[in-house]
Amino acid sequence: MNLQKRILGLAFSLALAAAVVLLAPAAASAEVRPTLYWGTRGRSVRLVQWKLSEWGYYHGYVDGVYGPHTYRAVVAFQRRNGLHVDGLVGAHTWRALGFGYTVAAAARVPTAYVAPSRSSAVHLLARAVAAESHGEPYRGQVAVAAVMMNRLKNPRFPQSLSGVIFQPNALESVSNGLYWRRTPDSTAYAAARDAVNGFDPTYGSIFFWNPYKPVAGWIWTRRIVTQIGKHVFAR
Repeated sequence: MNLQKRILGLAFSLALAAAVVLLAPAAASAEVRPTLYWGTRGRSVRLVQWKLSEWGYYHGYVDGVYGPHTYRAVVAFQRRNGLHVDGLVGAHTWRALGFGYTVAAAARVPTAYVAPSRSSAVHLLARAVAAESHGEPYRGQVAVAAVMMNRLKNPRFPQSLSGVIFQPNALESVSNGLYWRRTPDSTAYAAARDAVNGFDPTYGSIFFWNPYKPVAGWIWTRRIVTQIGKHVFAR
């Protein structure tokens, strides 16, 4: 009788262990990870940096900060592996990195970083307007948003609005974090809406800068079209 109990107990233990082994991959695949993009921080970013470093794509510090080095490594990895090249670490990129994570709707990248609908484009542009042209005349604020829209149509720039704005070194406010710290007001939103609707006081310009501040020398090779407030706009 005791022997029978021991055999049944052993069988139960083996069955339980097998169930744990079989269910482990399913549990791992069900784990939720957020979509990562320029500016995000945390453990998930460190995990991506570590993996890309192991595979030779990333050569910076594993610091959990999604900045220019991480962006370039993600883009290189996506391009090499036939993924959609957008610099975002979403569900497909997570899986390609060897992690079976799913991305819950609540944890997805904010609407502004999805392929731009009209409302998401306005929100994304309003932040750029607030960060890049705060205190400028209204026409100048529209002009900054219009430059972003013009870049979107230009083959020399990324083919998504988020790609245009978060392109490495494209906007000073993204590089220094002001883009995230400054909250757009109603004027910034109005300027963004006007630009999305086609108002372009820059006449097709794809560059702007403040000539009263130090800037890279190459920018002065561009043909200046107009000046609005403290910014000049060029093609």
